[in-house]
Order: sequence, then C-alpha cells, then structure tokens
Amino acid sequence: MLTILFVNAGNYLYNLLLGRLLGPSGFADAAILITLLLVLSFVGMTFQVTTAKYAVLLEGVQLGIFLKIIFKYSLLFGVILGASVLLFSNQLQEIFKTKTSLMFILFGLGLPMYFIMSINRGLYQGKNDLRNLSKTYYFEMLCRLILTVSLLYILPQIQSSIIIALGILISFAFGLIPFQKIISRKNNQTLSDNLDTKSIITFFALTAFYELTQIIINNSDIMLVKHYFDNEKAGLYASLALIGRVVYFVAWMFVMLLLPKVIELKKQGADTLPILLKYVLYIVCLSTIIVLSALLFPEIVVRLMFGEKYLPIAFLLWKYALATSIFAIANIFAYYFLSINKYVPVIISAFLGLAQIILIVLYHNSLEQVVVMQIIAMVVLLLFQLVFFFFNNNKK
Repeated sequence: MLTILFVNAGNYLYNLLLGRLLGPSGFADAAILITLLLVLSFVGMTFQVTTAKYAVLLEGVQLGIFLKIIFKYSLLFGVILGASVLLFSNQLQEIFKTKTSLMFILFGLGLPMYFIMSINRGLYQGKNDLRNLSKTYYFEMLCRLILTVSLLYILPQIQSSIIIALGILISFAFGLIPFQKIISRKNNQTLSDNLDTKSIITFFALTAFYELTQIIINNSDIMLVKHYFDNEKAGLYASLALIGRVVYFVAWMFVMLLLPKVIELKKQGADTLPILLKYVLYIVCLSTIIVLSALLFPEIVVRLMFGEKYLPIAFLLWKYALATSIFAIANIFAYYFLSINKYVPVIISAFLGLAQIILIVLYHNSLEQVVVMQIIAMVVLLLFQLVFFFFNNNKK
C-alpha cells in the first residue's frame, strides 16, 4: 500500500511540476500527452489484469503456454497501435491543436514496450510478488519525473511537449525492470486441451471492453475541452482534472489490491463480499474528505498545487472532485463484478461513458457546464451499479 501511495504521489508531483513550469497555455499540450498516457494505461491494464488472473489460476506448463500467447499478441498490438500513431501524427496535431506532431511520434515509438511491461506487471501481480511489482512502477515513475524536469531546465529552447514525450518514451524502458524472462522465453509447447482458451478470450474481451469505458469516462472530457476551448481554458481545465482525480488515483490502489484477492477467494469458494465492502468504505471516507476540502478551501488548494495563474478554475474544484468520487465508488463495484465473472456492470459503464461524451458534445458553453454533465452521468452510473449489486446480493 505504501509503495502504491509513493508511486502515485510521484506521478502526481510530475503533473504538478509540469503545470507550474509551463503555465496554463503550455500545460494544455502537456495535458494531452498525460491524457494519452492515462489512456494507454487503461489499454495496458487489459493485458495486465488478464495476465494477473491466469497467473493465479494456471500453473506449470499451462502458465507457460498462456504467457507465450499473451506476450505474442501484446507485442503485435503494441506495434500496430504504435505504427498507427506515427502514421496519423499530423492528424492528431490538428485535432488537438498542438504545436508539434513530433510529440505523437515519440509517444508512438514506446507503445510496444508498454504492452510488454503490462504483461510483466500482470505476472508479478498474479503471483502476489508486490515487491518486484512495485519496482517496475518505481523505476518508470522516477525516470519520467527526474528526466523530464531536468531536461526542461537544461534545454529550455526545445519545445516542452517534445521533452515530455521523450521522457515518457525512455521511462517505458525503465518500467521493464526487473523483467521476468519466462514471458519472452521460447516455448515449443502447443495448446493444451486443458487450457480453456475460450474463457481466456472471453475475459480478455470483456476486460478490454470495460477498459474502453474507463478511457471514455476518464479522458474524454479533457480531449473534448482541448478541442472545443482555447489553450488557456484547456490548460486550466487540465489542472482542475488533475486535482479532482486525487480520489481516482487513490481508489486505483484499492482496485490493484482487490482484484487478485477476490479471484483467490473465489477459487477457494470463500465469501468475497466482506472484502468489497471494506474497500468501498475506504473510498467513501476518502472521497468525503477530499470533496469537503475542495468545497471549503478551493483557492488554497489550487494556489498550493498549481499557483496563482490557475485560480480562475478554483470555483469548479469541488464539483469536479464530486464527479470523480462518484465514479471511483462505481468503479470499485464494476471491477469486483468483473473479477467474479459478472459482466452486466461493464455494459452499464459503456452506455454511461458514451452518454457522458454525448452530453459534453451537446452542452459545452462553459467549463462549468462540462463538469455538470459529468456529475449527471456519474450519478446515473453509480445508481445502476448499486441496483445491480443489491439485486445480485438478494438473489444469492
């Protein structure tokens, strides 16, 4: 838990320093790269969660066969996605109104490494080897933080978004340390009849579908704001999103701990409900504290974290924190049900993610209106998740 806190704190510091160093207008381009990194983390989480689950369920030869398959497809996916980013870098520059397309090219070059890194982390997570899992996060975070901030000071003449993209690219290589050779080891074994590939594909597809909803809900607002508003407002909104997402970043720690424990308890035939309720209680308490702090001391929070230039956005802080808190609570339920093979919440999340995009596209006269649309979508999402939870529990 302390390790995850430290890594999240480091990533948060990275974002805060960029915001302070670049100012609202410069931070707008940086925020797009940070958002793409978050999008990438959700896509990578599909591979990581699948690897973690089957590292718990499979052993010996079967585990080796499984790792061979998922390594091959993760690398292939990374190459195709990376090539696509390179190919459409100019179009991405036009859509997001950035100053250069090179930032997208550098980002795309690192994608194959990132998906291999996700498999490596998933195997550590499934084995419950938290020590080595934490090292991969430490090395990635520290490299990105130290290298990026140092280069921004040393090379002020270079476009800041290029330096940030370069820091992200190099950090992926450090995130592979320590690497488990079993993942890429040549394996002459063929598919075993006992390896249930159908269930693996089903779980992977549903996880990918759910992670897509996470991408939509978590990042569509920043991308749409960058498209609809000028750089100054987009930078202010990016700082708002970063502060408001404290709840989500901390909630993610509990998701990382919850998933393998629930799978292990289910494997043993034990009751998984108490552990879910414990983590939900943690998130509710944390969310309440953060929303109240944002409501009572918005200007103090914004001034401390980003500085005077970002004060115009302070009045929206508690509303954004509320939207994120509601989503974090709903997310705990969704991941819990995903881990016990209940997939209705995933479909619900997808519909509400699309609803959020539609609401923002239709109603974006001001940044406040964008935030209110998210609150509406997240309240409906949480209500659906709670209804399903109580229905499923009463059925048992």
